[in-house]
Amino acid sequence: MAQFRYRLATLLRLREATRDEKRAQLAEAHRAAHILEERIGEIDRELSASREQAQAVAQPGSVNVDHLIQTHRYERVLHAQRATIDGQLKLITAEIEKRRHALVEADRQVQVLEKLRARQQAEFAQAEGVREQKLMDEIAARSHAYHGEASP
Repeated sequence: MAQFRYRLATLLRLREATRDEKRAQLAEAHRAAHILEERIGEIDRELSASREQAQAVAQPGSVNVDHLIQTHRYERVLHAQRATIDGQLKLITAEIEKRRHALVEADRQVQVLEKLRARQQAEFAQAEGVREQKLMDEIAARSHAYHGEASP
């Protein structure tokens, strides 16, 4: 019996490698977004701690103005960092969406080739079945003809 050989196997392997690469790129973008989200959480915690500290320093009584000014400057720096990170996160979110679409397209291309392979494999199996049936019919016909001539 002949073996099925998919002519586009090399192309399928290339498309699968491309899909896997796109999947890795998407995962990398997700990791970058996660890191930025963690940094935003850190900044938010620092801002909260800074506000609490500023409230504690601003209690009635003697006020350390220099410390209060430093606290407000630090909060402005944190707000600026958060704004920068928010902008980066927006860019990464757009990149994630772009990479997700690229992955979907690469996956679709792989699926098309896999469906084609499955269809060609089914057609090959059917053709092999027909060929084997013809061969069996021919053997049976020869055997019948041989036995038919031998018994007069």
